[in-house]
Amino acid sequence: MTVIDRGATYREVFAEPRFRVLFFARTAAIAAESLRIFALSVLVFDRTGSALLSALAFAAGFLPQLVGGLLLGALTDRIRPRPLIVGGYLAGGAAALLVAVVDLPVAAQLTIIAVVACGTPIFSGAAGRLVSEVLSGDAYVLGRSVLNIASSGAQLIGLAAGGVAVAALGAGPALLIAAGGHVLAAVIVRLGLPDLEGVPGEKGSAVRASVTGAGELLGDPVIRRLLLVHWLPSACVAGAEALLVAYATARGFPSGSAGVLMAALPVGMLLGDLIVGRWVRPAARERLSRPLVLLAGGPLILLVTGIPVGVTLAVLVLSGAGAAYQLGLQRPLLDATPESRRGQLFALLSTGLMTLQGLSPVGLGAIAQLSTPGTAVALAGAATLLCVLLVPRARSERPVSGAAPPSPPRRG
Repeated sequence: MTVIDRGATYREVFAEPRFRVLFFARTAAIAAESLRIFALSVLVFDRTGSALLSALAFAAGFLPQLVGGLLLGALTDRIRPRPLIVGGYLAGGAAALLVAVVDLPVAAQLTIIAVVACGTPIFSGAAGRLVSEVLSGDAYVLGRSVLNIASSGAQLIGLAAGGVAVAALGAGPALLIAAGGHVLAAVIVRLGLPDLEGVPGEKGSAVRASVTGAGELLGDPVIRRLLLVHWLPSACVAGAEALLVAYATARGFPSGSAGVLMAALPVGMLLGDLIVGRWVRPAARERLSRPLVLLAGGPLILLVTGIPVGVTLAVLVLSGAGAAYQLGLQRPLLDATPESRRGQLFALLSTGLMTLQGLSPVGLGAIAQLSTPGTAVALAGAATLLCVLLVPRARSERPVSGAAPPSPPRRG
């Protein structure tokens, strides 16, 4: 596989009208989802006074994605992308609307969110497959970088808007605003995206095809390794992020500093994707994957030493910037995947990310309970450093179609 060592430009990426549609819709949907998560957590806590149920409200949109990603992932390669993506956004809006206007028990509210979350990997996979089809070469990698930047920015906007909306209007009206954001995303896709055909796939049960496809993807050593290196460092950093409120409290940082610390990681992610995605050449970007994994984990270890709040903020920004390691793995992962499985690949990628990011705070929270939040965060950083062993040193020579057997790895 030949790597053309010329970076794409934002002009090239946004010149593709279908990418523009997906970009604006995704930005609106992520901002709405961040607002929904915050408002629902507040609503549940206000009704029950239970920190556990409030945390479950936060996680309800993440963990159930494992079910949908594994059992229904093949649908991403069978159904036309436009109705699939529109349906996913509308389902998110309907869930937020239902929770906002109907007086339901907390268990029913969380069940609604969980059911909708089961479908999230499916329409996310459809959108990912579409991006890989409309952008080629380094434009694809830069496009993924742009979407990551939009995700970080939209999360910050959604959380900030959530705080303002809940304080000014209450959790219920804030959920109505979140529902409107999901509907806006659906309208953008419905009006702006052509009704493209799906990829002809195998017939028969979608569940059987999904399980078989997931087994084939995970059974491929190249794909499995690349998926793990996407999942595990992100999960470790997410677990550390979940402990920042407890860390700030344990350290006696000023009131309100926890929110600033939590914003530092998304800011670092935004900066890392911007710098690595736009100003680093493709070949160098792939070589930087290993150092960037070290950057993601190394600074977190410093939090156990009792550094001041300002230094802690800088450390978290650096750690967030390390998340750009994923950009160097985008093309190898895409090229290792048969075209007929690419939609399911993106569904599986999303499933693993969301599931592990939902589980890691639980494990690290237990460690923090037995030791200190600083110790748990440092352990998350050390575990991230170990993940560097998974990053391939060289790209695998493998045909895009998967029609021929893989060639041995090439050192270089």
